[in-house]
Amino acid sequence: MKRALVLSTFLSTLAGIAQAAEPAEAMQQFLIDHVAGWAHAPVVVAAVQARNAETQGYDAARIDELDQMWRAEVGSANAPTIDPVLFSEASDFLRAQVNDMGGAVTEIFVMDAVGLNVASSDTTSDYWQGDEAKWQQTYSVGAGAHHFSEIEFDESSQTYQAQISYTITDPATGAPIGAITVGVNAESLM
Repeated sequence: MKRALVLSTFLSTLAGIAQAAEPAEAMQQFLIDHVAGWAHAPVVVAAVQARNAETQGYDAARIDELDQMWRAEVGSANAPTIDPVLFSEASDFLRAQVNDMGGAVTEIFVMDAVGLNVASSDTTSDYWQGDEAKWQQTYSVGAGAHHFSEIEFDESSQTYQAQISYTITDPATGAPIGAITVGVNAESLM
């Protein structure tokens, strides 16, 4: 009886580990199949490079000021901080990717070298992502770095989703220039 109980516990643990590994494997495949290509799209790279030229001298106070302005504009018809991010060629490209994925992708946004949004398929709750793992574990780590979030319930889309983040690099030098985050409907990972 004791042996059967130990075996049952062991098999349950293995099943849990296997289930936990499945979403990570699916996220890795999604990164390879989709996210990496979007991160290297010329329109995305050009937008990040242009924004980096603007924000390279920003200090923490300026970044915080911009983040507060963005937060105050969320949901407002007058959004002078948000609109340039949402209404750009790069954001149009991101929205096209979301639409082409037929519900598998809930959002995509791109960040610059200081963690500020450059382009986005939709409005994010904040402008500065530099204090979050999606930027810290990608851009700050270097080329090829990625971050997979836990699967969580997203209030805005009313779906369970995971975020896949990846470093954007300069195609000429290979140096990190920003990061991309893609919200993926959890059902697409199963």
